[in-house]
Amino acid sequence: MAIRIIREEGDEILKKKSKEVDIIDEKIITLINDMLETMYKYNGVGLAAVQVGILKKICVIDIDDGEPPLKLINPIITKEKGQQEVEEGCLSFPNKYAKVIRPKEITVEALNENGNRIKIIAKDLLAQAISHEIDHLNGARDIRNC
Repeated sequence: MAIRIIREEGDEILKKKSKEVDIIDEKIITLINDMLETMYKYNGVGLAAVQVGILKKICVIDIDDGEPPLKLINPIITKEKGQQEVEEGCLSFPNKYAKVIRPKEITVEALNENGNRIKIIAKDLLAQAISHEIDHLNGARDIRNC
């Protein structure tokens, strides 16, 4: 595993939409493991592949709730419920925070690292983190909408 360089504000890649992953091979598994190591090194809750310069629909999330980290490939939010106003930070926008409205609860479908389809019902912080990372995969432009 290796620490990857996090792309920061002003880097044009952060504005681009990521592409779906067609094949989960060793390169993808290595990327996921590197993303986790990078996220932990910088004390993040989540990290999208685009934040390390890779335009693939992959994100990792660990809200430190005692559960294993989520490794989501091609994640899609299929349902949203309620709203919550939260203050967010972002590893790509160091030392910047913004109040944003996020769904209180979401349903997400994705593939895991084994290629199995998974469905997650996420609430509160987990819903916030997944929504944030999916915004990155869709080309979020700044701290207010990433």
